[in-house]
Amino acid sequence: MSPKLIKFFKGFVYAQNGIYHGANGRNMKVHLSVALLVVLFSLLLGISPLEWFIVLICIASVISAELINSAIEEICDLVRDRLHLDYSATTHARDLAAGAVLVLSLSSAIIGLIIFIPKLIGVFLF
Repeated sequence: MSPKLIKFFKGFVYAQNGIYHGANGRNMKVHLSVALLVVLFSLLLGISPLEWFIVLICIASVISAELINSAIEEICDLVRDRLHLDYSATTHARDLAAGAVLVLSLSSAIIGLIIFIPKLIGVFLF
């Protein structure tokens, strides 16, 4: 196998390590738990292929945003520690990253409500 191909496949291992490391965070555990519930609801309520596409895009986006947020947190910790800064020196960057996750999470929740409320009404009224 060529060195370039080996390097390419090692990239998948590094990405897998990042996902594993990120999955251990408190907020990521919440996102993954909610994602699991959403998938279960989707299966139980029989959502359409288009709705599955939308739900999966929302789940992937929120999880990706949380991974990016975790990376920014790690970078902020590194910079703070290396430069002997106060925590407040990195607060702005941390808040921006967390705000991005919040915006995406709330918009995904609204999308979920738009998809699931009519289906739940159908289940309980008929």
